[in-house]
Amino acid sequence: MTGESDLRTLLTTMRPRLNPGRYVFTTVGGDVPPGVRPVVTVAEEEGLTLVLPQRDADAAGLTYDYVAGWITLRVHSALEAVGLTAAFAQALAAAGLSCNVVAGFHHDHLFVPYERADEAVEVLEDLARRSA
Repeated sequence: MTGESDLRTLLTTMRPRLNPGRYVFTTVGGDVPPGVRPVVTVAEEEGLTLVLPQRDADAAGLTYDYVAGWITLRVHSALEAVGLTAAFAQALAAAGLSCNVVAGFHHDHLFVPYERADEAVEVLEDLARRSA
């Protein structure tokens, strides 16, 4: 069940996939509200951060500012792998794209500006080709 740790292999096989939908970041003071299905939660001192479908946030009356597209890197990256985040962050930054990253056990998940999500996938695919 060990993930890949070789940077070149990680980059050439990352296979970015844009998940359907719009996602937002919000925070709540207590538990996840009923009917809300977050894809990410982060417990912070200031409250519980939720990353969730925009439609769920709207239905629950939650406020947000940032609407994102959700890209999954489908390579199974090892949690101790070095350089993957830096490499794709640099490529996205060079294209003027912000990126919020969440590492799952199996994959890295990138949240980029929704209106530029297709462009972000192209940047990542180009990085994979150049890394081969």
